[in-house]
Amino acid sequence: MAQDFEILRNIMVEKQLKTRDIKSETVLNAMRIVPRHLFVPKNLQNSAYNDSPLQIGLRQTISQPYIVAFMTEQLELAPGMKILEIGTGSGYQAAILAYLGCEVYTIELLEELGAGAKRVLSELGYNNIKIKYGNGYSGWQDEAPFDAIIVTAAPEKIPEKLIEQLKEGGKIILPVGPIHSVQFLKFITKQDKRIIEKDLLPVRFVPMVE
Repeated sequence: MAQDFEILRNIMVEKQLKTRDIKSETVLNAMRIVPRHLFVPKNLQNSAYNDSPLQIGLRQTISQPYIVAFMTEQLELAPGMKILEIGTGSGYQAAILAYLGCEVYTIELLEELGAGAKRVLSELGYNNIKIKYGNGYSGWQDEAPFDAIIVTAAPEKIPEKLIEQLKEGGKIILPVGPIHSVQFLKFITKQDKRIIEKDLLPVRFVPMVE
């Protein structure tokens, strides 16, 4: 079965990611290697490499592989960068960031979900990820500033505290918009204390709650 999952990961990269213009070889390689099926419930593991989000419990989802790859690629990450993730979920996005050599700080509001992610990440040997349970709107002030911030749940407006915790020249990618509606994935850069904001594509994420 492990070999079957490896085949499915390669198919995912070739059919879902490369054909939709994911070009970063480092991101593509991370998506080939990180075992996505271990981050979803056992009864959904055979669907882990489908081009769709999946339920992971507590009304939360794991994003479709393309969105994970797209958001990661936009940040242009490099080994050693300090990254804040809001919305640990199952831990898959954090694993991708860690595989790229980043120092990952990830916050999950739902302790039960975060504990599950922590267990899987530990079993897989990721030692460059720190998990905190709490309100993502507050960020992680004690560890700021960050080179980049990735948000995997949708606030209705951009949280000011996350902007404050971003390094000069840093980047944020996050979905923004109303609950139960289409949001826009936004890309934000902080330059000369100014915020430059760009809409990338329409998306649908679970809401970011306090």
